[in-house]
Amino acid sequence: MKFLRKISFQHKIKIAVLLFVFPLFLMAQTETGSQKKEICPPKTILEIFKKTDSTLVVKPTKNNFFLVIPAIGSQPATGFFFGAVAQYTFKGKQESDKYSVANLGITYTLKKQWLINVKNNILLKNNRIFLSGDYRLYIFSQPNYGLGTDIIPPHRDQEPGFSIDSLAQEMDYNYFKFHQTASFEVRKNFYVGAGINIDWYTNIKDKELDVENGNLTYHYNYNLEHGFDNLEYFLTGVSFNMVYDSRDNQVNSSRGWFANINYRFNPVFFDNQKYSNVLYAEYRNFIPLSQKNPRYILGIWAYGQFVTRGDVPYLNLPAIGWDQRSRSGEGYTQGLFRGNGLVYLSTEFRFPITCNQMFSGVAFTNFVTASNKDNDVSLFHAIQPTVGLGLRILIDKKTRTNLIVDNAWGNNSKGFYLNAGETF
Repeated sequence: MKFLRKISFQHKIKIAVLLFVFPLFLMAQTETGSQKKEICPPKTILEIFKKTDSTLVVKPTKNNFFLVIPAIGSQPATGFFFGAVAQYTFKGKQESDKYSVANLGITYTLKKQWLINVKNNILLKNNRIFLSGDYRLYIFSQPNYGLGTDIIPPHRDQEPGFSIDSLAQEMDYNYFKFHQTASFEVRKNFYVGAGINIDWYTNIKDKELDVENGNLTYHYNYNLEHGFDNLEYFLTGVSFNMVYDSRDNQVNSSRGWFANINYRFNPVFFDNQKYSNVLYAEYRNFIPLSQKNPRYILGIWAYGQFVTRGDVPYLNLPAIGWDQRSRSGEGYTQGLFRGNGLVYLSTEFRFPITCNQMFSGVAFTNFVTASNKDNDVSLFHAIQPTVGLGLRILIDKKTRTNLIVDNAWGNNSKGFYLNAGETF
């Protein structure tokens, strides 16, 4: 990948477009005038290490799969980190039951941080009940970069040697999050429900803040302007949500679409709170591009999060990378873009590499925009793009669970990602 460092960002965008178009061209050439061929039987990477034994009794395929993978990497928010992510995928006994997913991640960083994540997207009672949760306990630090996506100027306006690190303001804090919704099917694939939302930030240390000497920070200025404490805040609320989900498999979808509208009400229960409303709207669509090979897929993921009424504390403002599974914004560090409103769009072209489904590839683009009401910066005033390539390695046939490896390049930024299950 060294040659990519020498290529300008604009050329990377062009390369991404070619990566989308060229596989489509090859796919069209393959299908034109050819007979429909039988797809090879799927084979996982784990089967390479199994011994072939013709006398072996074939066991029934299980409706569950448990996976543990190491979490190793580095990013500005954490420095070098290591830990493990466990994912349990399961379904009921009925043929029409869809797969549910629960995740547990525990990570420790060389900055002496602990990150504990628990996520759930569970279908019960023959898909009639849908549970979705996001629990976090962080002993954490993360730089703040200001509000809006215009914090990174266009290339033509950047000073020589510009670096995103020059915008960073270091901060330590502890974070407890409990978000859980329960929705009930009222029509086929359509759910209505409610949820509880708790966000608690404590022991906030704004490291670069020095009021006496006039060194003020994004966090301090925002909270002073909107009347929030600078050391601790607590946001509690209830939400109303509507969900539509026709995906064939939420672990690795090949068709169908998903939509979620969640409207959160944050009443005043304690001191240092203000009434506020927050809207979250999400859409995912998976479009098969080939009638003869369902592994050619166009995936679309878009979501928006908006403070529609009142004010929320700085760290509760919508920010990139803080979605339920922390998968948005590949190519940019978590929390880099933050604002009163945020819109995100990701598109993926998924294509096979090997006939037996062991290896697949992804070419993707992302776009993000965030507003800054205090500086009259509106949504879409500045849009920050990303391009990327990914490898998929099949590790379970029944659930279609992949090990995913992604490289992404953004505006003056890049990232490497190792996860289980698709990005979206």
